[in-house]
Amino acid sequence: MGWLIALVILVLLACLPLGGSVRYDESGLRVQLLLGHIRITLYPVPGWLDRLLHKSPKEEKKPKTPQPKARPEAPAETGGDWKRFLPLLQTGLDFLGDFRRKLRVNHLVLHLTLGGDDPADLAVNYGRAWAALGNLTPQLERAFVIKKRDMEVRCDFLSENTKITFAMDLTITFGRLLSLAVVYGIRIIKQFSSLNNKAVQTK
Repeated sequence: MGWLIALVILVLLACLPLGGSVRYDESGLRVQLLLGHIRITLYPVPGWLDRLLHKSPKEEKKPKTPQPKARPEAPAETGGDWKRFLPLLQTGLDFLGDFRRKLRVNHLVLHLTLGGDDPADLAVNYGRAWAALGNLTPQLERAFVIKKRDMEVRCDFLSENTKITFAMDLTITFGRLLSLAVVYGIRIIKQFSSLNNKAVQTK
């Protein structure tokens, strides 16, 4: 029975969505961490986090003044062999490339409100804005799986300023993230072992 409960827990963890939420509107920027259905605000910095980051002098312990010690001069950094680094760099690029279409946008909002009192200028800017959105949309769809999208351009003849509202919830399941980490972790370990064996044989 215990193994069955453990299996159920592993399946639930694998399906747990992790990610972040970003929103920008007239109230400013808001950034949240997403853990399943739980949202944790990171910015604006909540009170509990602000108190944790800025402790009062009474709470902070005074560090002991270290006694100066003579240290030998450190040798200049020479770096590693670039030929050994290139395979690892390619693996890292492949890892980032595999994130394409694995990141899911649950909700994407982009509202652009053009301001101005000249109808001719607004008409020109309106067409340019829609053209820009038309070019942006396929690029987003190639990079992400977008579940819900709300993008539009408006005109406001009573306002002199152009305003924007942007919101995006971006998630990836824990299981998918873990599988990528395991696959590429094994590849990197194998590459390190192969490079070390070649270095030993050439000595």
